[in-house]
Amino acid sequence: MAGMTDQRRLVLASASPARLSLLRQAGFAPEAIVSGVDEDALSAPTPAELALVLAEAKAATVAARPAVAGALVIGCDSVLEVDGEALGKPADSEEATARWKSMRGRAGILQTGHSVIDTATGRTVSATASTVVRFGEPTDAEIAAYVASGEPLHVAGAFTLDGRSAPFIDSIEGDHGNVIGLSLPLLRRLLGELGLSVTDLWV
Repeated sequence: MAGMTDQRRLVLASASPARLSLLRQAGFAPEAIVSGVDEDALSAPTPAELALVLAEAKAATVAARPAVAGALVIGCDSVLEVDGEALGKPADSEEATARWKSMRGRAGILQTGHSVIDTATGRTVSATASTVVRFGEPTDAEIAAYVASGEPLHVAGAFTLDGRSAPFIDSIEGDHGNVIGLSLPLLRRLLGELGLSVTDLWV
């Protein structure tokens, strides 16, 4: 195991290129290891709790692998809460189209669960960040073109803040990174609970 003065290894328990990019832009050098957790097998009473349960499951699954011994493991999962219901990735183009038509002119809450495990100490800290997203009113033709791009089929809530749907998002209240997939301010607080500083993890 590396000494505490050495660079800590950072592992992202996610296949999300957006999360990986956020961490890299913020000065980290994470490596991605996909957890393989069956998200449909997990449930929770509220969307915020579901996001947290999924994030914790992803982090714990990856942290348990011998290959990541000594690393810091970050697990995240996002769901869009609309009318108290958790919306993940749409099953198909029809669902994505229907969802966008129902979200037009309305607001939802993007809930992202975060779980950080220090495999060197065995400690785990977790929390959920919430950001209000106000959707614009794209036309039926714009929605059809967006769904045809394929993008909404791969993301929670069928939209992204940093992709083709950006023109259809009127505003947000809260951390924009959280909507993309990872709240850097929350990550800083969680690392602090583990006795670590984000600046220690910069490369």
